[in-house]
Amino acid sequence: MCSVAATGAVPGAAAAPRTSLASAASSASAASGYAFAEGARTVVGAAGTADAGRLDPGETYRSTLPKSGKAYYRLELDGTSSAYAAATAVPAPDASIAAVDGIRVSVQDSDGHACSYDSAIFGAARSPRPVTAWGAREVSPAKALCRGPGTYYLVVERLGTKDTAPEAWDLELAVFSEPGLEKTGATRAPEVWNSASPAPLGEEPRARQGGAGFGSATAVGQGVWRADIVPGQTLFYKVPVDWGRQLYATADLGSASGGSGYAVGALVLSLYNPVRAQVEDAGVSYDGTQKSAALAPLPPVRYVNRYDVTDAVGAMRFAGSYYLVVHLAAQVADRFGAGPFGLTLRVRVGGAGEAGPGYAGRSAPQGVFEVTARDRAAADGDGGRSTAMTALAAGGIGTGSVLLLGLGVWTAVARRRDVQTRVSAQNPTA
Repeated sequence: MCSVAATGAVPGAAAAPRTSLASAASSASAASGYAFAEGARTVVGAAGTADAGRLDPGETYRSTLPKSGKAYYRLELDGTSSAYAAATAVPAPDASIAAVDGIRVSVQDSDGHACSYDSAIFGAARSPRPVTAWGAREVSPAKALCRGPGTYYLVVERLGTKDTAPEAWDLELAVFSEPGLEKTGATRAPEVWNSASPAPLGEEPRARQGGAGFGSATAVGQGVWRADIVPGQTLFYKVPVDWGRQLYATADLGSASGGSGYAVGALVLSLYNPVRAQVEDAGVSYDGTQKSAALAPLPPVRYVNRYDVTDAVGAMRFAGSYYLVVHLAAQVADRFGAGPFGLTLRVRVGGAGEAGPGYAGRSAPQGVFEVTARDRAAADGDGGRSTAMTALAAGGIGTGSVLLLGLGVWTAVARRRDVQTRVSAQNPTA
């Protein structure tokens, strides 16, 4: 059975600015639709490899996933770059979901060998939400298979019971490539790193409403961020994390103004790396009193983390934008009302920065495995206004030097104009 292309308007389109966090959350609707990447191309998932449509690194696609059968997509890969593909499944807001429902993603070579497997399920809350799994073809001395150039396949299928709702799910597919290194290095992950939880941040929260998808994730940096969330809603944030830095995050759900009962797995906080591979998640149930979900301590971002056998450590292998995804289960509305509920996101970025691994080429998309001055400015909340000064400071030129330099140029221009004026006055025919 072949899946069909997605039709209709893209949900989660950008809305006009709101006057308050409460109006932003309440107007978004309980499901608040997933915002598919702008410009995503439609691709049909084939029933077999012979008809598989091609996916190119650096691109994002939109597709659909049927209830049964597998959806195949084709990857044409070289022998020097590692490739990663993430699939985000988006069921309808009113879809019937079982705890074990979800998706499985694999990458296979042309001989049917599996290069990787990953899966994601909805969990005990049974709340419809975007779930993401990823596949990889790694060019690495630690990998015996799937190292050569040629044709590979991304395979996506649904997990679940026979009673799963028959409706197809929307899919967003994102493909990335990571170049090889200029020089080979260690092939063993560090065994020791700082795993202690840092002191909590005590600063005043700043308003920052989350986005509705990976492509529209709201940039945040270290700090305390305040948003509103309604049952069934998923908020996306992105945090720039450079080489050598450690990320810590906690999501606090405020107390309810009324209602009673107990919502299992009500709040889920998930962390994804720059290629959308899940790193870690944390969840808490809700009884109407304030609750907090905190990610377990994670290692500093290092290239060699990929050689660790632990998934959470291995996923901390790239610098770039890490995604914090917060979901409030739809069932919360049945017990405590439609909300909105107060959400506080606490983000800390620790550790000392380090030099990158020394890539031999460019990634796709370009710059996905680096942190720029613009990324830092957006995360700090100044809208990029300080990007130029940040870049100059990083290059060794301080703001004072820039001002003095500008003053010197202005003085030189003024003197030149003064000389030209006096010469013209002395020789009017010149």
